[in-house]
Formats: sequence, structure tokens, C-alpha cells
Amino acid sequence: MLQGGPALSIDVLVVFGVVAGAVALFVTEKIPTDTTALAVLVSLVVLREFTHVSADEAISGFASPATVTIVAMYILSAGVEETGAVKQLEVLVARLTQGDRDRLLTATVGITGPLAGVVNNTPVVALFIPMITDLADRTHTSPSKLLIPLSYAAMLGGTLTLVGTATNLVASSIADDLGVAGAPFSMFQFTPLGVLVLVVGSVYLLTVGQWLLPARIAPHDLTEEFGLKGRLARVYVPPSSSLVGRTVAEARTDDVKILQVVRGDQTLVASRTDREIEAGDVLTVRADDETVRAFVDESGLRRLPRAEVTEEELALGEGRGTLAEVIVPEGSGLVGRAVGETKMGERFDATVLAVRRGENLVVEDVSDAVLNEGDGLLVHATRNGLDHLEESGDLLVTERVGGGLDIEPEPIDVRQALLAIGIVVGVITVAAADLLPIAIAALGGVVAMVVGDVVRPADAYDAVNWEVIFLLAGVIPLGIAMEQTGAAALLASYVTAVSASLPAIATLALFYLLTGLLANLITPVASVALVLPIAVSTANEVGANAFAFVLAVTFAASTAFMTPMGYQTNLMVYSPGGYRFTDYVRVGAPLQLLLTVVTTLGIALLWGV
Repeated sequence: MLQGGPALSIDVLVVFGVVAGAVALFVTEKIPTDTTALAVLVSLVVLREFTHVSADEAISGFASPATVTIVAMYILSAGVEETGAVKQLEVLVARLTQGDRDRLLTATVGITGPLAGVVNNTPVVALFIPMITDLADRTHTSPSKLLIPLSYAAMLGGTLTLVGTATNLVASSIADDLGVAGAPFSMFQFTPLGVLVLVVGSVYLLTVGQWLLPARIAPHDLTEEFGLKGRLARVYVPPSSSLVGRTVAEARTDDVKILQVVRGDQTLVASRTDREIEAGDVLTVRADDETVRAFVDESGLRRLPRAEVTEEELALGEGRGTLAEVIVPEGSGLVGRAVGETKMGERFDATVLAVRRGENLVVEDVSDAVLNEGDGLLVHATRNGLDHLEESGDLLVTERVGGGLDIEPEPIDVRQALLAIGIVVGVITVAAADLLPIAIAALGGVVAMVVGDVVRPADAYDAVNWEVIFLLAGVIPLGIAMEQTGAAALLASYVTAVSASLPAIATLALFYLLTGLLANLITPVASVALVLPIAVSTANEVGANAFAFVLAVTFAASTAFMTPMGYQTNLMVYSPGGYRFTDYVRVGAPLQLLLTVVTTLGIALLWGV
């Protein structure tokens, strides 16, 4: 026990035990995360003699402003999406990114961050989730690689202005009540620091963050959809091979289609090259395993057993190679003709790899398959050839890999779109002006959406991700227990005690870390309310700049990256990204430590300590 500080009582130990158990279950995912959250809720009441959490307090998370706000934001987002307005933005982003995954990630972070500085970050993420997941599907990218960056960028953007996040408003009010010079905050008072944090955080998300993020949801891959897994192979041409000196046309057989020639750092589309095969070339071929084995033996080749061929690799090559799905439309001149009779290779530099008819796939003897209306073909071709194929009118290109995105704008109900967007803007304006709490303003927006016939009541219920709601509602009482038993105050007292022997700037960093830790467990607003008075008191005791400590606590609370329940936008992307609890720790912990250094030094440079 610290002299004069909170005691390490049995009550505190029990709460820490519940926290440890909850974290263990969240990490291992032995049971669903929302079920774990409800188990925490029940445990706190069962152990109420130690946790001091009553039954009413345990279920208060279901009426928490954060919970209500997320429910409302899901519905508001669904209303805007229903009008087609989000699709228009998606078309614009698609044209800017042109199907490039790195550009899509850059656009996600680059648009979300600044926008979240002027619009509360929760509705920004709510509106962007459906757009980002759709674009991820179209660009054959795992949404897991985009949705945590979306949430984190919105959180970083929330540090730009006073209205970026509700935490800023709470911190401003508490600091003003404590009589801190410089409080309450003006709209752009800490924008320079916010810009620094946003830039550093964005660079991290575009580089290290991508390396750390797993692809929990597998990217959309046409080769797997058309049953070609195990039917694409790479073979090496040694100097002794009989193929050396022969052209691709001379080397291919009826059963073995050569799609690419990889020569050094060049990838040649086989149908476009009349070059002779050279020793050292690597050929990408399409055939079943037995046929590839025979081809290798007869031609003196060597198979590369670990070379897995993906759609992305098939979209490489000089001549602008691409892989595409095409549909045989009604009235096509190809209906009733076998694939081999269409002469697609001669006419369009195209090789048909597989045919799909409903749930049935044709992957053997493809050239003998007779085409019907509605059949889907997997085609490897040059992009120019694919363009000419589509211009012929006999086939409709529905999806191409590596060739950019061509999303046609859908019809939009302008009146309904303006009404939906106006409602969302109204919600944000009312909350930013402090006319109503954001939860009440958002519920008012839901009422307006339903009354205005933007969204139907049944669709409103379907729009809510209830797993997220139960997860948040279940862990909120844990914060109550930490506050009421003195567990949170005990942690803060240790930081205060340690600070006596540290330089002021190190104490500032410690309060940043403490606030960030608590924000990940008991919500950002609660961590600000708890830590800010202690931080200001400590600053006064050591003769430091109290305003600097206020900013450190505020920024730390706004960047709770390490748990899905740390911030509501983290919860919103949890299910769509297919994430695990550990993903937030893996990506968020290094970012939290990086921003501890950057924010502390930024505050010291701009305001002094």
C-alpha cells in the first residue's frame, strides 16, 4: 500500500482477477467474445460483495451512451447506404484507386483521418464500413487489411479538433472545472499536435501496421472460385529441356495450356509472345496434376512444387495480362458453340481456363464445353484483348484482376439521399453544439430516418450488429467495478508515486501510458474522468505545466488501440474484419508506444512541460 494512497484490498484483487480472466478468454476465444462479456457481467454481480457492482449497475451498459450511440449509428449508416449515397462515394474512391490495393489503403486512411477531425469519428466509420468492405471484395483484398486502419485513422483524426471525439469535449469540460489555464479548449487549440499524431499514425498504418495485420478473411480469389486450385503449376526449363528454342505455340499441347513465361524480372503473357523459350525460363501452365507430371517428364522440365499460382500473379505480365470472369449474355453469338470453336486465343489473345454453370464447374476438357446463356468463363488474356472481347458484344466482363475498378454509378434517389445526409449532419451539428448528448441526438436521427421513410423499422433492427452491442454492454460494468473498488485509483497512485523521482517529461509519458491502458479497459471517457484530476494535481505538485498533462491524458484516451472494446469504432469493425482480440494488441500496442513518444515530445515542443 502506498502512503496515503488507495489500499491493495481483497476487493481490488478480486476485480483484477475478473479482468485477468476476461482478458484470457478474449485472447484465447474459447467462447464467443460477446458471451465472455456477458460472463463478466454475471461474475461481477455474483461477486458483488467484493466488486460493489449491483444488478442495476451491471446491466447499465445496455443503456450506456456509448452503446446507444453505436446502435443508432449502425441504423443511420444503413439509412444513408440505402439511398445510394455511399455508392457514389465508392465510385469516386474506386476511380481514384484504380483497383490498386496500396492506393485503396492510402485512400482509406487519407480520407477517414481528416474527415474525422471535422465530423465525429463514429459516424464516419459507420458510413465507411460498407464501402470499404465492398471495395476490398472488388480488389480481391482481405477486408481485415483495411478495417482496423479505418478505425485507427478515424481515432487519430478525432484528435484534430475539439469536436473530433466526445472524449475531447469531456476533457475540456473537466479541465475547465479544475481551473487549468488554457481550458476550455477552443476548436483548433491542439490541431498542430493532432496533425503530428495523424501523420505519424498514418505512416505506421501504411507500413508496419500492414505487416502486422493478418488477413483473417481470405481475399476473394477467382482461381479458387473456378476450382483451379491444384490445376495451375509452375515449371522450370533447364538447358537440357526439349522446349529450349521452341516457341510457346510449338510447346503447348491440347492438354497443357501455357499462360505465362517468367524470364528474370519479366513476366510475358504467353499468347502475346512469339519469342523462343530459353533455358532458365519459368512457365505457368494450366493442367491437372497428372498431365503436368507427364508434360514435365516428356519435355525434360523441373516442376516447382512450392510455387502456388494465384490470380494476382496471373494478372502480371508485359502486354498487360489479366485474369477475368466473363458472362455469356442473352443473345450472344457464342451460345451453342463449344469453347474450342470460339477461337478466343486467335481473336482476343484469351485462354479459357474454366467454365461455371450455376453450381457446376467445368475444369476438364474445357474446349469441348458448349456455351449457354448465363455461363461464366474464367479467362486469362491481355487487357487490350479483353477490351476487344467485350466490345464484340458476345461476352460481358463482370470482374477483372489488376485492371482497375470500373464501378458504374447506380441510380440514386436524390431527395432521399439529401434527407439522409441532412439527418446525419444534423445529428453531428446538434451534438457538436452541445445542444443534446450525441446518444440522444443520434436516436433523434433514427426517428427522423424512419418517419422520413429512409429506412424501414425492420431494416433498422437488421442493420445493428448485436454481437458488438452485447460485447460493449458486458464490459462496461468492469469499468464501474474498477472505479468503485479503487482499482483504477490504485494504478494512478502508483504513477503519482513514481513520478516524484522522475523528470516532468517522463511523468507526462507515464500518465499517457496509464490513461491509454485504462481507456482500453474502462472506455476513454471514464479514463479521462478518473485520471485527469490526478494528472493535474501531480503537475501542480511537481511544478509542471498542468495544461500539458491535460493534453497528454486527452490524447491518450482518444487513442485506445489495444482492445476491441477500447473505442467504439474498434468494436464496429471487429466483426466485418473477422478480427481476434489479439489482432488489436498486435497492431495497437506498437502504435500506442510510438504515439506515447511522439505525443509527449510534441506537447513538450509546442507547450512546454
